[in-house]
Amino acid sequence: MSEKQGHFQRAITLFDAIMIVTGSMIGSGIFIVSAGIARQVGSAGWLLVVWLITGFITLAGAVSYGELAAMFPKVGGQYVYLREAYNKLVAFLYGWSLFLVIQTGVIAAVAVAFARFVGVLVPWFSEQNVLFELGPLKFSTVMLLAIFMLVGLTWVNSRGVRGGKLISNIFGSTKLVALALLILFGLALGISDQAVSLNFHNMWEAVSYDAAGQGTPLTTWGLVGAIGLAMTGSLFSSDAWNNIGFSGDEIVRPERTIVLSMAIGTGIVTGLYLLINLVYLLVLPLHGDPAAAASDLMSRGIMYAADERVGTAVAGSILGKVGAGFMAVLIMISTFGANNSIILSGARAYYAMAKDGLFFPGMARLNKAGVPGVALWAQCIWACGLCLSGSYGQLLNYVMFSVILFYVITIIGIFVLRRTRPEAPRPYRALGYPVIPLLYVVLASAFCVILLVSPTTARDAGLGLLLVALGVPVYYLFGKRFGGQ
Repeated sequence: MSEKQGHFQRAITLFDAIMIVTGSMIGSGIFIVSAGIARQVGSAGWLLVVWLITGFITLAGAVSYGELAAMFPKVGGQYVYLREAYNKLVAFLYGWSLFLVIQTGVIAAVAVAFARFVGVLVPWFSEQNVLFELGPLKFSTVMLLAIFMLVGLTWVNSRGVRGGKLISNIFGSTKLVALALLILFGLALGISDQAVSLNFHNMWEAVSYDAAGQGTPLTTWGLVGAIGLAMTGSLFSSDAWNNIGFSGDEIVRPERTIVLSMAIGTGIVTGLYLLINLVYLLVLPLHGDPAAAASDLMSRGIMYAADERVGTAVAGSILGKVGAGFMAVLIMISTFGANNSIILSGARAYYAMAKDGLFFPGMARLNKAGVPGVALWAQCIWACGLCLSGSYGQLLNYVMFSVILFYVITIIGIFVLRRTRPEAPRPYRALGYPVIPLLYVVLASAFCVILLVSPTTARDAGLGLLLVALGVPVYYLFGKRFGGQ
């Protein structure tokens, strides 16, 4: 280590870690995806079931994954767990996908979502406000603000972990309070007798609806498939709970803190998600008319909320324009805080890969502030490119299958290590082992199978697998070039 290079500082406490977990999980998805879920399953009861199953899978994954986090509380998180349970190739394929689109794609998408909602308050920020065109690229003010946000947050995080965790604490706690207030306002002021009657009269009538409002009754197996497809949105909204593991060497008492923060953080978020969806159902009808005016909130319902912004529609129904403005500010806070937590965490995985000789050597260095500065800026540059490309949303669809697949492989790693390293220290053992980890593997695998066989998602899932497979030749290229094999 050169004299100019710093070292990791153990500055992340349990509270900080919980804020990073909740901050990474709560972005813009919870305010949007329920519209698509409602169209997939067609009833209030099954909408809540989708979120209940998602909550169980997420919690089961977190309390199982914690065993690996406690065994290997090192910077790199899931990359390290896969390396220790399997080999460098499997770990690299995860890290490759993480850098190419999983982490950077989410960062780009969240940045653009932030900029779009700023446009609700400051109309100058609009995708229609194009500053210049360069071939097919139309550089809008939304892109400008998204990139400015990414550069600013990366700069703060490059100055040391304390600045990044301070932003996570402030914005994480603020949006938890704001979400709780929205739930309380909804329960106290927004309950609609009309919505309650419509939503809970036939709450188990499963029907799939298309964009035009045409419904198709679901058979038993059709419902199973619809639930699986609907969970794409809910699982995406509940993802990133594992990000805290990437910062292992910067956490105070990591073998305890990582496990507790994931369990507490996912529990808090799961509870809030269930409550906010209940509020949606108490305030607005599930069914609606896609041809109704965007301002006619009751007629459009949850399924056809304008631009699928269910949260904004519910807030507007409760408090009018003030509510819509409140929701815009809440989503801005939510996306800003989420991106900070995701930016802070992701670069640590690339650092670990580079330390193993499997990524650019510069990413294996810490700057004077004790953070992987080169990895942070490389992540920023690629995420900015995804903002400009306009294709990051499609890329995210391609890898959603791979995201869950890697979680399954990681949880299976618990069983592998119990057999190959039975005497290894385990400060924490997976809750309910082997039942809960096995349930996670079964349910998450079923989700992956549904994506693979469904006509509407098979192409995207296949492309996700192809993206992972492309990492194999890249692995051998990097390994030979950097001495990682």
